[in-house]
Amino acid sequence: MRVLVVEDERPLADAIARGLRRQGMAVDVAYDGSAGHEMAFVTRYDVVILDRDLPGMHGDQICAELVSSGTLTRVLMLTASGTVADRVEGLQLGADDYLPKPFAFQELVARVQALGRRATPAAPPVLAVADLVLDPAKRVVTRADVPLDLTNKEFGVLAELLKARGAVVSSEELLERVWDANTDPFTTIVRVTMMTLRKKLGDPPLIETVVGAGYRMPEAYER
Repeated sequence: MRVLVVEDERPLADAIARGLRRQGMAVDVAYDGSAGHEMAFVTRYDVVILDRDLPGMHGDQICAELVSSGTLTRVLMLTASGTVADRVEGLQLGADDYLPKPFAFQELVARVQALGRRATPAAPPVLAVADLVLDPAKRVVTRADVPLDLTNKEFGVLAELLKARGAVVSSEELLERVWDANTDPFTTIVRVTMMTLRKKLGDPPLIETVVGAGYRMPEAYER
């Protein structure tokens, strides 16, 4: 899941980003409204965590423009004011959810995960190819009924390949969907992750390299 945090309180923004990354999410951060607005319209995020009172551009304006653009991106508004009137106003602007500060981080994670499920077409509860099974809800992968110990990035790459249903997925697409904006676009991290993932998946190989295009797996089916 790709998440953008737009929050001018840097310690809070950085703490949210660290916590969500520990949950396996790819997280970018903007510390003012102008930067957040630009990032939100350049990259397709699943969820934008948006403070209302931002310098540069107010969070309300960013929210309204995201909603009017027709994007599937979901908006979770944060604010120091948690009155009923404020919550109603935020939701009327088109925000999908509203969380007053201070908040419990576990609640934030649960709300982001719920919004992320609504940001894209629902994935099958379980995806399988041959004897390989990936359960996105439980974050479990097995092959021949043997659990595989995958890193968050390996799991993310495998999930993207399976969701492609036999289509080719480029390195650039994997970099955008699994890593965050701080990753060097010229890095070899996708190739290195693919090497370790292939090793963990074992034989017979399931991931095909399509020269000059990307990677492909056999079409997944639901279980």
